[in-house]
Amino acid sequence: MAFNGIKIYDKDVGLQFLKHEFKGHNMAELSASERHILKSIKMLTEFHETGQIKIPPLPHKNPIVFSGPIGEKISDFLDYKMIEERLSLIRIHCYQRNLDYFLNFCIEKGINSIREINLAVILNFIHNMDCRKKTPVYIAISALRGFMKFAFEKKLLDIDYSVKIPKHKSVIQPKLPSTYSKEEIEKLINSVERSSAMGKRNYAIILIAARLGFRASDICNLKFENLHWETSTIEIRQIKTGKDIVLPILPDVGNAIIDYLKYARKRSNEPYVFLTGRPPYGHFTTSNVVTHVVQRAFVKAEIKIKEKRFGPHSLRHSLGFRLLEESTALPVITEVLGHQSSESTRYYLRIDLKSMRQCMLDVPPVTFDFYEQKGGAFYE
Repeated sequence: MAFNGIKIYDKDVGLQFLKHEFKGHNMAELSASERHILKSIKMLTEFHETGQIKIPPLPHKNPIVFSGPIGEKISDFLDYKMIEERLSLIRIHCYQRNLDYFLNFCIEKGINSIREINLAVILNFIHNMDCRKKTPVYIAISALRGFMKFAFEKKLLDIDYSVKIPKHKSVIQPKLPSTYSKEEIEKLINSVERSSAMGKRNYAIILIAARLGFRASDICNLKFENLHWETSTIEIRQIKTGKDIVLPILPDVGNAIIDYLKYARKRSNEPYVFLTGRPPYGHFTTSNVVTHVVQRAFVKAEIKIKEKRFGPHSLRHSLGFRLLEESTALPVITEVLGHQSSESTRYYLRIDLKSMRQCMLDVPPVTFDFYEQKGGAFYE
């Protein structure tokens, strides 16, 4: 509009812009980014003409309802897991989904009482699962094993079938985590524009991810009550693991947060530290916002990201990698990253080539007689 001297937007301006951008292409030929532009112009036109933007509702998913005698016992089991073991909502939803499969299987087989469940029923259920999907099968078996153990301990069943359920061995070698060098991380941090309100917010988000290794979900849900300025610590309960961790508010991290809160954060009664950059300035409803902030910064900084991940988790991996390079003890890294056990931290050992080189053994020399075995066949 500025280039063409247009000062007032209307529907015709939007159509002229789309015609210029797409050069006569039809909808079927548009790329994903071009479809995004088209949608944005439609929203802008709608706002210009009506003063509001109608956001289509998300598809509604029917909640899982556990009915019947077996369903009631599953509900008791889930309440126990949530209240007594304090499992995260993500884990509870996982239990719900997989036990719903089991309940539907029982209903299909005419099993209406938990007393009718035996090892044959359980094995038949497992046998009918799609074994090509290894991870879901493993998770479903784990959920079923937990429910069977609960049923035995509550005397709902006379036999503990949890110890009789076969293990589902699924050995999947995970991909090497994407990491970036110390120089690349500093280049990323220094590339963030900090003069605008959005820039100050994004700078603080990226620093927390890079310096403290926070997951996107934990940054998204960071509250004022988690910031303990008197002790210079951040104390949170991790969304993914439910584990409490306490980390120091490093000087640059603390200064970035203060700079955002004093000069950039909009006035709001929200208890969350970070708010959206557009009205009505609420907290992040999804961790994808944090992911996109980091990804856009990587692209802007022109850091080589070919065949590598470049979200907040890559900053977490890079922190773990640097700690290993500095010969930090594994239990310390476990505490910094908030892993539930050192077994999760061992995942990073595969990328510590510097330490691996110290474990190399020289190849023993091979005598010339070895090549003359079997009548000189090898030598020939």
